[in-house]
Amino acid sequence: MVCATGDSRNINGGVDPYYLTGTKDQQDVFLDLFSLLAREAQSGEEQFSVVREIANEYAQLKEYGRLINFLTSWTYTHPEDPYSAYYLLMTAYAYTQQEAYAMSALYFDLIVKNYPDLTLRGESIHLICLNQLITLTDNPEQRVWYYQELISRFPEKIDPGLTYFMLGQAYERIGEWNRAIQAYTQFLPYYGTVIPGFPEADNYAKHLVDFNNSRKDWTFENLNSLLSAVRSALDNGSSWQLRRYQAKVNFFARSWGQEDRDNSGMAEFNLSDFMMSNQIRYAAELDTNSNASEAYLRTWGWSQYISTWYLYFRKINFPSDPEIHGRWEWAGIYYGEKF
Repeated sequence: MVCATGDSRNINGGVDPYYLTGTKDQQDVFLDLFSLLAREAQSGEEQFSVVREIANEYAQLKEYGRLINFLTSWTYTHPEDPYSAYYLLMTAYAYTQQEAYAMSALYFDLIVKNYPDLTLRGESIHLICLNQLITLTDNPEQRVWYYQELISRFPEKIDPGLTYFMLGQAYERIGEWNRAIQAYTQFLPYYGTVIPGFPEADNYAKHLVDFNNSRKDWTFENLNSLLSAVRSALDNGSSWQLRRYQAKVNFFARSWGQEDRDNSGMAEFNLSDFMMSNQIRYAAELDTNSNASEAYLRTWGWSQYISTWYLYFRKINFPSDPEIHGRWEWAGIYYGEKF
């Protein structure tokens, strides 16, 4: 195996036999390359070209173990080599080829945090590593750091909408709710950005930001209090009273089965138009689909066209504000009978 010093020179013309692999012709190529490397005593582009060529030969033969040993040994015995970041990048990719993703992530992280950046074919090695790390790493604290690095160092090289949204997601996972909302706020100017795995990213971010910026004075401590207030307004036929209990942001009104694509609110919705000459009635019990975080109340008598409306209530999920988190709101209306 590798010499204790990490030096590849030994026998066979000064080369450790471990590093000679492949056919006779291929072994001769390695002998020539290692002999050439031995003559390049000074760090520089010539020495770099030989090291890279040796590594490329191993990669072409899919000798990833030898490639890793050669490059890690080289960086260990040549700590001042200015191209170490490149060698470790090749090491990380070799681990990726072996599906040793935890090890490849370790090396990508090591490069970003411990080695000066280099440009590879016009692209930053640190940028390459960061893009790999956000794919390979599930640790939210690490992901926050990687996204921050992308935003601060490579603003012209990233998709800002995608990056800000995913930064918000990472902040949520570590409980940094205020910073998550800041990230979502920065995401909103890029409304319409496609976020893989998050088809409702726009509405999700807008809901949180708008809710954060609102007074939240329509919320109730619990569902029973909210239901009591809504039922009282219906009994009294009071549209203005009922209007007070509507969520002032993200309130929706849609038919069952309609896609949740627009939660922009109901600024032009006038309850008095439906309640003025109608006696609105409601079910004695909540709908059976209700649960600990959502509730549906069947009501009827609103219109000759669509008499039945289901009032939709939900428990507020907003850890950013502990006084609001867990309270209840009247969040929307579903028109018509359920399917």
